[in-house]
Amino acid sequence: MPTDPKGRTAPGYERHVFVCGHERPEGASRPSCSKRGSLDLMRLLKTSAKTAGIPNVRVQKSGCLDFCEFGTTCVVYPEGTWYSISNEDDIPKILEHLRTGTVAEELRLKLNK
Repeated sequence: MPTDPKGRTAPGYERHVFVCGHERPEGASRPSCSKRGSLDLMRLLKTSAKTAGIPNVRVQKSGCLDFCEFGTTCVVYPEGTWYSISNEDDIPKILEHLRTGTVAEELRLKLNK
């Protein structure tokens, strides 16, 4: 029977982050997160969490999260907290959520402006 190469004894993570990586074709009626640099933001969040030594967190791209009109969309589980990431200046606030569980209220996805 195989063993986990990272030494884990049970599946799962304390927190799981999905960053929208969806790309719509040119001329689409809706915007897409990837054209805003979502994959670069996802990579920065992933490497920053690792560098900060935040354990038991998985950061990865997702397919369309269906809220691309509101900026680069990100969701953190198990809380189910939805964020709109504007740029790399927002990454430390999401790292704080991953580290402590404190929600970055100013980044929460708001459907009504």
